[in-house]
Amino acid sequence: MSISLTSSSLHLSNLRLDAHYHPSMSILRRFNLRTLNRRNLNIAAAAVRQDTTAWTQAPLSTVDQAAESLFHVKIDVSDSPDLISSHTRPGQYLQLRLPDNEKASFLAIASPPLISASKGVFEFLVKSVSGSTAELLCKLGKGDVVELSQVMGKGFEIERIQPPEKFPTVLIFATGSGISPIRSLIESGFSANKRSDVRLYYGARNLQRMAYQDRFKEWEATGVKIVPVLSQPDDAWKGERGYVQNAFSRAHQKFDPLSTGVLLCGQRQMTEEVASLLTADGVLNEKILKNF
Repeated sequence: MSISLTSSSLHLSNLRLDAHYHPSMSILRRFNLRTLNRRNLNIAAAAVRQDTTAWTQAPLSTVDQAAESLFHVKIDVSDSPDLISSHTRPGQYLQLRLPDNEKASFLAIASPPLISASKGVFEFLVKSVSGSTAELLCKLGKGDVVELSQVMGKGFEIERIQPPEKFPTVLIFATGSGISPIRSLIESGFSANKRSDVRLYYGARNLQRMAYQDRFKEWEATGVKIVPVLSQPDDAWKGERGYVQNAFSRAHQKFDPLSTGVLLCGQRQMTEEVASLLTADGVLNEKILKNF
């Protein structure tokens, strides 16, 4: 997940340029303020943002295998009501780090906001990547303490494709661990059962790498048709093969582009190709929702 800061994020005119203003000023001094370009402003702003991040310690409840290289992680945030209340929309995310490691990972919250509030837990679907904070996290156990930033991001602005009768078609595309915020969306509810055609194209390498299969029936009961797409299946697989954007194109699905909503989460190439396909078909760009 990438987060870009524009130059408007850093108001240099409001900074007191002295040694006692903020520990980040030593970073800002590395730049010639008269010649700062957009890239340097972004770097400086990111440094300030990193230094001012508020971290909350919380213990792990469980770490369980979800699929090959993917783990269910539950964190007990019941003692942090302010952190819980900041989770207001599906699709939001936060930073997580270990107390002895300043390198943080960005993780989308998989649990719906209401579940997070009622149970006092944040749930995540974490991909274990060699050498990353996520890999270290997946090796921890119950009671181990991690540090969480405040909840970030706008989440999925589902109001853009409401009411359901005006947007009866909703197309959802997810790959790999990108299904995590989609789970939050589906289980939060977005009136899928009041829409005529809601489809989730969910891509993974094979069934062994596809998380949440145990939730598919529950999701379909809410009105979401699941279309699993495997890029490297075994010979026994009878479903869709390849990539989700190709599976969608092969389906030749008929829909009114002006009454269609789209949600995307996953690999950048996939999200860009799907967005291009659908805007070419007439879907309005503002009805294509991402969580960042």
